[in-house]
Amino acid sequence: MSTKNAMVHWATRPQEHDYPAAASYLSLIAGRARVQALVKELRAAPVQHFQAKDLLRAAGLGLLPRENPHVAKDLATIADGGSLSPCLIVRGRLRAGRAAYIADGYHRICASYWSDEDTEIPVKIVSS
Repeated sequence: MSTKNAMVHWATRPQEHDYPAAASYLSLIAGRARVQALVKELRAAPVQHFQAKDLLRAAGLGLLPRENPHVAKDLATIADGGSLSPCLIVRGRLRAGRAAYIADGYHRICASYWSDEDTEIPVKIVSS
């Protein structure tokens, strides 16, 4: 199953379960009230597009291997022509030296990168 340069299809909006997943992650780095506010903002945010390689760089995260079970599952979805859910991002702060947070979608970003690092990924992004 080769997905190199395979077309990545995206849903028009995140799946409902992506928001609680983002809240769970964000609760590790912010208090409850701030997490609730961020998730509310993410729900209302418009979809924007960024390249897979830029999202990983902005978050300061490495590329997960193709063999990672979650990445492999998303690669299979890509190969089958299925749609991936847009990602949820909290913007970093350049002056504070804080990277962006991929609140939900790290595995999808990595799978998209494996397909084509220039893949335009739909994301909802809010400021921290």
